Amino acid sequence: MTTRVRRTRIPAAGVALALTLTLAACGGGSGGGSSDDGKIHVLVYGDATNKVEQQLVAEFNKTSKVKAVLDTIPGADYQQKLQTIISTPQAPDVFFNWGGGSIKPFVEADLLMPLDDFIKDDPQLKSEFLPSVFNTAVVDDKPYGVPMRGTQPVLLFHNKKVLDEAGVEPPKTWNELLDAVKALKAKGVTPIALGGGDMWTSMMWFEYLYDRVAGPELFQKALDGDKSAWESADSKKALGMLKELVDAGAFGDSFDSVKFTNGGSPALVAGDKAGFELMGSWYYSTQQDADKEFVEKDLGYTAFPTVEGGKGDPGNLVGNTNNFYSVLKKTQHPEAVADFLKLMYSDSFVKKQMSIGNLPTTTNTEKFLDTSANPEYSRYQFDLVKKAPSFQLSWDQAYPPAAMTPIYQAVQQFLNGQSDADGFIKAMQALPTS
Repeated sequence: MTTRVRRTRIPAAGVALALTLTLAACGGGSGGGSSDDGKIHVLVYGDATNKVEQQLVAEFNKTSKVKAVLDTIPGADYQQKLQTIISTPQAPDVFFNWGGGSIKPFVEADLLMPLDDFIKDDPQLKSEFLPSVFNTAVVDDKPYGVPMRGTQPVLLFHNKKVLDEAGVEPPKTWNELLDAVKALKAKGVTPIALGGGDMWTSMMWFEYLYDRVAGPELFQKALDGDKSAWESADSKKALGMLKELVDAGAFGDSFDSVKFTNGGSPALVAGDKAGFELMGSWYYSTQQDADKEFVEKDLGYTAFPTVEGGKGDPGNLVGNTNNFYSVLKKTQHPEAVADFLKLMYSDSFVKKQMSIGNLPTTTNTEKFLDTSANPEYSRYQFDLVKKAPSFQLSWDQAYPPAAMTPIYQAVQQFLNGQSDADGFIKAMQALPTS
């Protein structure tokens, strides 16, 4: 998702949607990929970023004989509504998604167009994007998506003032993080803010620790259907380390009643009541909206700590690699769609996205970093993504939508003590992989 989407962070599965809603009522035109009205319909997640997408559609329409129409669905309803229309005459030609598990069911249903031929005709549709990002939308060795919007790695944010008063430096290793927890706790502040009431926030700790301990191969093995990965020695080691962090009081005693989505956990950090918070890169904008002075004076950020003896590269990232445009196989205007997708690596695209705070993952992004709202922060993120040997898509997006709630429940129950390592392992082994 994009910065603004992840700031509100409504799960991709969405909420129940009345089937009486039509696509036109969601803010777009009628028709679509299988009902030819002479246009291509581009379906996107409805939010503030749509103004950039509307500008790009207008730019495309200036020169294209086949015109594009931007259709939107409000964010909370997006995934559910998409599933109800994708096999109907209201299906779009091109649609917004998160890559990974969010499109796998559509690939398996033979609804999507592999983009090999598009890339053969225009190699830049692949070469102009950072590989660690582009590959997120590769399913069964075939590309099904072109990156759009911006990248969102998860970073470890901190309050500089709180850390200074406790004599703590931003931790580079796991042991340094444990030491920081003790020092902050001794000062009477919550070491790490955690909006556990949202559940997906807790998942980030699992994602990073599993990567640092086992490398990205363990999760990929599990995602590919090998359930034994969850009961491996590396899996149990990661769970043991997480339990050690919880038992040390890192998250305080009431993290299950705190939420990120209502501003609760960010307020703990900005209000000098917590030292750290692990969150996606949209956290910067979240804090800036709430407390601009805090951001300017005391908000710091670093990469996730390394784990001594771990198999994961310290440069590995987790988070949302980007959003993607995928193409329905039954589109009646593939040539126009291919031309539209070319805009996603244009200078115009990059400038427009950066003007609203998004960080595109095109190879030409770097030359525009100094024009962003915060060049230092943008460059830091871009360098991390560019150099990352692996960028693990968030577990709730890598798995198909049906796995989302079970994942959230598994991580929440492990952290709050309702289940042990065996319970977590069994819950993850029960996840659907397709």
